[in-house]
Amino acid sequence: MNELLLSKGFFPESLLRPTVNYILQTQLPNGCIPWFPNGKADPWDHIEATMGLTIGGEYTAAQRAYRWLANEQLADGSWWANYYADQPVDRNHRETNFIAYIATGLWHYFLVTEDKAFLVELFPCVERAIDFVLRYQSPTGEIYWAVAEDGSPKEDALVTACASIYKSLECANAIADTLVIDKPTWRKAQIRLGKTLREHPECFDRTWESKERFSMDWFYPILTGVISGKAAQQRIDKKWSLFVENNIGCRCVSDEPWVTVAESCELTLALLAAGDHARALHLFSWLHQFMDEDGGYWTGYNFRDKVIWPKEKTTWTAGAILLAADALIEHTGAAHLFTKAVETPNTIENNFLHK
Repeated sequence: MNELLLSKGFFPESLLRPTVNYILQTQLPNGCIPWFPNGKADPWDHIEATMGLTIGGEYTAAQRAYRWLANEQLADGSWWANYYADQPVDRNHRETNFIAYIATGLWHYFLVTEDKAFLVELFPCVERAIDFVLRYQSPTGEIYWAVAEDGSPKEDALVTACASIYKSLECANAIADTLVIDKPTWRKAQIRLGKTLREHPECFDRTWESKERFSMDWFYPILTGVISGKAAQQRIDKKWSLFVENNIGCRCVSDEPWVTVAESCELTLALLAAGDHARALHLFSWLHQFMDEDGGYWTGYNFRDKVIWPKEKTTWTAGAILLAADALIEHTGAAHLFTKAVETPNTIENNFLHK
């Protein structure tokens, strides 16, 4: 088995440049990054791929990607769930975690480039998106997972989606702090959401079967900073053998023989956040076997049948590879985005306590 081996402080250009190029070559002239050539796009995965471009130093392409989002943003601050050839293909719902993720992407771009002018340019887009999402925070703190075409909420919540929104709110607060814009409602919303995620599991999966069999529900609260320290280490250890297949990667769901590269990358980040660098490096080293000759990575692998499945190389998987690699080698200023809490001169906790 080929292993992907990385050393801190060393950017393996020959290994990772083809993956950056894979995303770059898939990006459309208007800036949109579909899942793969002639595929659909969605806001969250578009941003994940864009962060890969930023890590690779493709700043002009990354700016085009964020401007595409700004141009497609609806008047209320949201985006449709999916797009194909610039047209929405699903008007049944708009997913709140997809919409909030623009804040994570833009803050990532700023950490890498220190381009404050671009932060200023895109802030109105972030502001509209975050304000839209927070309209759907319930009285008990969770944020409803989706919004219908008419604006009515789909009143249930997902742990993974809310954990992602928690990180996006952290990044939105950091952007506001950097631009010296006071957003106390954003800070308070993040604190409420974090408390609900940590202390009130009954607020999630109320109208459908529990999602605990999905690995993201296991590690996303760690990846996004909701759970940290000893609690994070204990959470990792509790289900490690349930979700991790040795020398292959992380299962998408516990009861299926299917590992996915993106989930394995995100678990790598969660391990780093929990302080387990050795296991993070070991897990990530397994993933090079799923790289194709064009630099793209296959989305998943069925280890029972020993087949690649599905037969697609998604740009967001490539983006996840680059995010995990950056966190391990600390190549860019955004290397710690998913492994440490965002720190600005105006921290969330201090702001809340002094209100």
